[in-house]
This record gives sequence, structure tokens and C-alpha cells, in this order.
Amino acid sequence: MAKATFVVPALRQYPQVPAVTPGTMAHSAPFVAKPEFQAPLGFPGELADDWQAQAIAKMGELLGKYRSLRVYMDSCVKCGACTDKCHYFLGTKDPKNMPVGRQDLMRGVYRRYFTLAGRIAPKLVGATDFTKEVLDDWYSYFHQCSQCRRCSVFCPYGIDTAEISMAAREIMDSIGVGQKYCNEIIGKVYTIGNNLGLPGPALRDTLEGLEEDVYDETGVKVRYPIDQVGADILLVTPSADFFAEPHVDGLIGYGKVFHEAGVSWTLSSYASEAANLGMFIGSYENMRRISLRIREEAIRLKVKRIIFGECGHAWRVAYSFLNTLAGPWDFLDSRYPVPQHICEFTYDLIQQGKLTFDKTQNDDKILTYHDSCNVARGSRMGDQPGGQFDIPRAIIKAVCNQFYDMDEDTIRKRTFCCGGGGGLLTDDLMELRVKGAQPRVEALNNVMQEKGVTHMAAICAICKSQFTKVLPYYGMEMDQIVSLHQLVSNAIVLTPREDDEDDEDDDDSQALDDDDSESVDEAA
Repeated sequence: MAKATFVVPALRQYPQVPAVTPGTMAHSAPFVAKPEFQAPLGFPGELADDWQAQAIAKMGELLGKYRSLRVYMDSCVKCGACTDKCHYFLGTKDPKNMPVGRQDLMRGVYRRYFTLAGRIAPKLVGATDFTKEVLDDWYSYFHQCSQCRRCSVFCPYGIDTAEISMAAREIMDSIGVGQKYCNEIIGKVYTIGNNLGLPGPALRDTLEGLEEDVYDETGVKVRYPIDQVGADILLVTPSADFFAEPHVDGLIGYGKVFHEAGVSWTLSSYASEAANLGMFIGSYENMRRISLRIREEAIRLKVKRIIFGECGHAWRVAYSFLNTLAGPWDFLDSRYPVPQHICEFTYDLIQQGKLTFDKTQNDDKILTYHDSCNVARGSRMGDQPGGQFDIPRAIIKAVCNQFYDMDEDTIRKRTFCCGGGGGLLTDDLMELRVKGAQPRVEALNNVMQEKGVTHMAAICAICKSQFTKVLPYYGMEMDQIVSLHQLVSNAIVLTPREDDEDDEDDDDSQALDDDDSESVDEAA
């Protein structure tokens, strides 16, 4: 078990509504972004003297731009349907982590400055002056929301706390109080191309290494190309896929699927990031700038279609926003959806009988599946309602002999968040991440005890990273979380191509040339 400087919640058979304990997470807040992280995103570097007026003006702008935000501010009747639905409240007991409690941090300010009753008799309607103490509460608790939208599933009025959190973060960014983790990462995308700051040469070396590893293991030449002009498919995947486990095992699986499909594909060193943290900070302008990089590369590389790898919020941005942020996409092949998820691509091949699997290669695992929030509640897959739930499970069942779902109240549209989404995947929020993961880990623990499950598959880079960190806090192993296409990679039966032998001949010839060169060097 990982060592913790805080109390790790005990796992129970079923989630229990905790006794309300005010202030338990008031101390929790991420590092504030420095000016050098704010400026590239178009935000001021520090809190201005007239920050209050600027924040109120920004709120007014958002209320005018997004009618839904005003509806959310006005429509809550405090019915309590959302109170026990948030994983952070269940794990921390803090009432400000109830969705309604978190919303009220903004609602009080809204009523004070944007309603007649709040201006005349603020105390009677719960209106609050926007003081520095309130701003501090905003910064703390609006960064204790992973924007998972589970509460919205249960709200009878459809209030979306994620949209409120996004708006609050945009307001704070606009007055110089941004979050270091998200804003620094977005800046890396602008300067280097991906969240992790991996330059093009490092990506090429990684991909060449993957080709060698796959060939050594299988004897089949599977290509992992980058910056290939004229390829049919541009794959845009989270940068974690380039180096970290279990993410990279999923990338290996993508390449094997493309190999068996017989299609040409490429990655891009310029648009080497599917993730779009502009959504987490509520900045549609930064979402647009990141999305446009994908458009620019699709044009430069002259591809026919775009496929996204395993990343939950990247797929939500792609599915819900890509066409409006970076369209039109009329230069792509109209026979294919824009965009398409790698699971859709793989599932279509399975349906057509174009992939062969040896399911026994995964017999060392008994699987369950984690529905990632932004896939489950912010997107779809395929042409049937619920495809985002059914397609990943169908792939797992096609490549594995042993699969069991977790409790029905914890999966599909009711899935519990991993606890690290929404821009919270930073070590300075580790206590929040561990406590927020409690409901999901409880459901996993139950199916482990009842069905003997050993591993949990996911199609979200943040979920995979989160679980590798938090599972040890609960006495579990970090490698119990796996990529879905890692399972595909294990089971897929590869077909050698005719050009493999030509490549081997070329390699032999190159080896002879190298030997000759060495002989010349020695003679000299």
C-alpha cells in the first residue's frame, strides 16, 4: 500500500452517504499558474487590483454568451438529488463538494450582481459579495470538480455542474488566477505539440523502438509512421501513449490493427496530442487553437480521415466540438465520420471478420471495464444509441474469454469518475484524487471479490494514469489497469506482408554495408 499523509477512506461494499463535515477539504488547492504560463493562453499574469470588477464583467459576458449558464443559476430548487452523487463528496464529506454546494459558490455571486433581489436584499436570497475569501473558495472547490457530469444524470432540471466549473475557471483565468497544471500543459502544446513536451526526434525514436520490439516479438513488420504525407489516416492520440504503461501498449495495439486492416496511417509530430485541456479551464478559444493544429496537419499530410486514440475528454472535445471549432472538414473523405474513435474502427473490422484473435493470450486476466466519464456522458460511438458503452465491451469480449461488469449503478451513464479528471491529475491534489477514487475502487473491489476480476480496462489516458497512482493506496496493484487496445494487441493474430521479406533483404544488405564500412574504418 502506498504511504499517505492523509487518511485513506476504507472500502465498503456499497457507497455510503457520509456525515457532512464542513471544511474537510478547504485546504486543498492546486498551485497557481505563474505569469509565464498565463501569458501564452491570453490571460493576465497576476491578480489585478480591480479583479472584482473584471470578474463580474467576465461573468456577465459568459451569462450573455451561454444561455445555459443563466438557466443553471436560476433553476436549482435545492431538491438534494445531486448531493450524494459526487465521488468527491462521498470521499471527502465536505458539503461544498456536493454539486449543489459547489454551484452555490457561483450562484451567490450571480444573485448579488445579476438579479434585482440580490441587489436590493442580498441576505434574503443568499446573495454574496465577491470578496477575496469567496474567490479563494472558488479556487479551492472549483478545482475539486472533475467535470464528470454524473450529477447531471440525476438532476431533474438537467443542471450541469461541469459547465459551471468550466465557467468559474474561465473567470478566474481572466483575472490572473489560473491553475498551473492545466495552463502549463496547454502552453507546451503550443510550443512543442503535446502535453508532455516530447519533441519530434524523441517521438521518432520511440516509434522506431516500438517497430523493433513488435518485430522481435512477432516476426512481423508493423509500422508506426510519423509525418507521412499522403497516408489515408491521421491518428491523433494522447501523448501518454508514446511512453508510459499501460498507455504505450495501447499504441502498439493501434498499429497492429492498422496493419491487419491494410491501411496507411500516420502520426504527426506537430499535432501529437489528442488531449485538449482548454475544455478543463472553460476556454473555448484555447480549445479552438489546439483543435486547429489537427486541422492544419490533416491538410499538410493530405490524409483522408482522422481517428482519435484512447482519451476520454479528447473524444468528448472531438465528438462534440471539433466540427465547430476547426471545421469544415470537406477536404476529407466523406465516406467516413469526422472524427472517428479507434474503438469504432476496430469494432467495424471485427464485425466484418477482418481481424483474427487468439483469446487465450489474455487468459491470465479476468477483466472488467471502466466507463470513462467524458465518453459515457459527453459523447457517443457508432450509429446506435449507447454505442459508447456497447462497442468497447464488444471488443473486450472479442479478445478475452473472461469479462464481468461492475455493479450496474456504477457503470455506463452512471459510471463513477476515476477521481483524476477535469485537470486534477496533479500530485499537489493527491489527497483529493485518492478520496475521489473511493466509489470507483469500491465497485472494482466488489467485482474482484465476487467474480475474481484481476484487471480493469479503460479507454482514457487520464483514467489509466490516475489508477496507476491511486490503486496502491487501496492495497491494489498499479498494473491492474490496462488499455483496451493492449488487450487487442495481446490477442490479435498478425499476417506477414509481402514487403516484410523485402524489408529483411534490405536490412541484410544494410548490415553488409555496415560491416564493409567498419572494415574500411579499421583499415584506415
